[in-house]
Amino acid sequence: MTNPAIEPAREGRFILLLGALVAFGPLAIDLYLPALPAIAIGLAATPEAVQLSITVFLAGFGLGMLFYGPISDRYGRRTVMLSGIALFALASLACMLATGVEQLIAARFVQSLGGGAASVLARAVVRDVYTPTEAIRKLSLMAMVTAIAPLLAPLLGSVLLAGFGWRGTFAAVLLWGVLSFVVVWRYLPETLPAERRGQLPLGAAFAAYFHLLRDPVAVGLLLAGGMSFAAMFAYITASPFYFIELQHFSPAAYGALFAANAVGIFAANYVNSRLAKSRGAAVMAGVGSASGLAGALLLWMAMSVGEAVPAVIAGLFIVVSMTGLLGANCVGLLMARYPQNAGAAAALFGSSQFGFGMWASAAVSYTHDGSGRPMAWVILVTAAISLAGYLLFRRVSR
Repeated sequence: MTNPAIEPAREGRFILLLGALVAFGPLAIDLYLPALPAIAIGLAATPEAVQLSITVFLAGFGLGMLFYGPISDRYGRRTVMLSGIALFALASLACMLATGVEQLIAARFVQSLGGGAASVLARAVVRDVYTPTEAIRKLSLMAMVTAIAPLLAPLLGSVLLAGFGWRGTFAAVLLWGVLSFVVVWRYLPETLPAERRGQLPLGAAFAAYFHLLRDPVAVGLLLAGGMSFAAMFAYITASPFYFIELQHFSPAAYGALFAANAVGIFAANYVNSRLAKSRGAAVMAGVGSASGLAGALLLWMAMSVGEAVPAVIAGLFIVVSMTGLLGANCVGLLMARYPQNAGAAAALFGSSQFGFGMWASAAVSYTHDGSGRPMAWVILVTAAISLAGYLLFRRVSR
């Protein structure tokens, strides 16, 4: 550790807190997935309109990250993070009280703008406190904590749906936002002191994005990690319809299946936390991108031969699990390359994840044809681009 703001004895709690903050996005999406059909009925909306609330959330989350990264590089992490969490909580209340799908979509957009602060700045805090090599290992440990959100959220969402209706899911998200604000305000110190902040004007701080986007190494890392995330969001958007409506899974059974994929993310991050230092982050990212494409091919073939459901589940498990290898390693490598703009680097990476996720989510919704084939095609394309991005990164690095 390089920052005295965090005492070694508190390191476990520190990583737990940061992992929980990164979980803002997954929690706000996964908790209400089992309730999507009920929301459509309750708000007299089409399934496509309700699915749009996912797409809009991804767009706002990515935009929020781009805003918070350079600002935190210039003015510090803590105040910016607290402001975003407060906005998230207020918008969650608006989601809970929505009386029409248009209101829900608008509130979800504002909610996502606030939630992006916690997710991106938690990663930047890690880079403030740890050396580049150790930061990648800590990011994997954080991702293990974050994986608990998709592991438990659909199951909790099913319980809340049965007991309180779909509004109960947003009440739980509201409670999460309020508790997170209190914990951050009380226990998270400022990890980027004034003497370590960039002294450039704010406009120049935002210009860091252009330097990153002109760097082929950075572009390769953004594609490798971002497109893997997009594949997962194609699954998140399409899977409620495919498994609940088409394959007749109960909401509880769907929640259990979703939890199994979260276990895969957890396991991949555990392996990465053990091997990233000895094998190297670049090698582990390569394993993730190649395995993700293999899983996407299995899914595509399963859909092409009459929707063999066990093979579909296996392919999805591989694809989703590999986000655990690609996320921590790609963002860690990117922040190590730009240590003076760690907030901007983390923000651009997170924004690319959710931006590509929005594209994949929209593509699945637009090509919806009453089957699972659009999901398989979108996942195959995103997995192929992810591997191409990794190969670009390796070629230019060498």
